[in-house]
Amino acid sequence: MTQTVLWLTALIMFAGGTALLLLGKRRTETEGVMSLAHGIVPIIAGCLYVAMATGQGVLMLPTDATLAGAAATTRTLWFGRYIDWVFTTPLLLLGLGYLGMFSGRKRFDLLLGAITADVIMVITAFAFSASENVVSRWIWFVLSCLAFLGVYYVIWVSQLEASRQETPAVQRAYIRSAAVLSVLWMVYPIILALSPDGLGIASDATSVLVLAITDVLAKVGFGFLSLSDDRKLTNV
Repeated sequence: MTQTVLWLTALIMFAGGTALLLLGKRRTETEGVMSLAHGIVPIIAGCLYVAMATGQGVLMLPTDATLAGAAATTRTLWFGRYIDWVFTTPLLLLGLGYLGMFSGRKRFDLLLGAITADVIMVITAFAFSASENVVSRWIWFVLSCLAFLGVYYVIWVSQLEASRQETPAVQRAYIRSAAVLSVLWMVYPIILALSPDGLGIASDATSVLVLAITDVLAKVGFGFLSLSDDRKLTNV
């Protein structure tokens, strides 16, 4: 079942990315950045889902019980998802930032702050999943969550303040998109903590399925929402 989920997700990503690239507008700098960012994201994700489906984005690691001297068992490290996230999540933040600063001056310091915190979040999340020591694993998880809070701070404090220089329509679109992305992204640390990489409450198949659905919504669904806002704001 897991292989089917991975292949199906890859196909959805490729189809969604192609549609976003074809539908996106590039008449202005903001439209061009939003169109390309949201169109490229699912295509990158599709490539990494193919890698995981073919076994090239996967490693087998010993479980905690094995390390303690019990009979040898393994857990799956889906490292392909972290390669996906380290490229795609900054692009999503870039698209969101450009939406919030739709027609005014672009605050590149805010964009850089959000992207830097995001990359740290992904790298430390990978360290969490890859760690074979229980203590270091949860230290990395806490650090990843702190970086996650940094991303939220830029989205909901710094960039929200910058968006107040825009029209009410832009402000509403930014808040809606920021809320959707924030809620979807909250799924990731929760399912990682519950997965075999963390507490082991959710099975590997369940965590793969939940993350695949969330990925599709956060990359393809969110992309269409952002481009829809772009079209409406252009016509205001």
